[in-house]
Amino acid sequence: MKNQWPLWEVFIRSQHGLAHRHVGSLHAPDATMALNNARDVYTRRNEGVSIWVVKSTDITASHPDDKAELFDPANSKVYRHPTFFPMPEEVKGL
Repeated sequence: MKNQWPLWEVFIRSQHGLAHRHVGSLHAPDATMALNNARDVYTRRNEGVSIWVVKSTDITASHPDDKAELFDPANSKVYRHPTFFPMPEEVKGL
């Protein structure tokens, strides 16, 4: 394991989207090779307009068990919920 290249997470922005979407992972020695390999592996049919590669070790993520701790404080802020605002009659069908 000591001689293994770092793991990179690959995100692609499609031609019809505004956001990048995680499409997979790959091993590469540096960012340039990770980007080139991601292009070769994940955009074979010309489906992307932008590629991001991020070292897996640089990603900090929450754990599903921490859901209550992270998200419950927002539940007390009713103004953040769409039901807090009255909807005009003209837009009820939206």
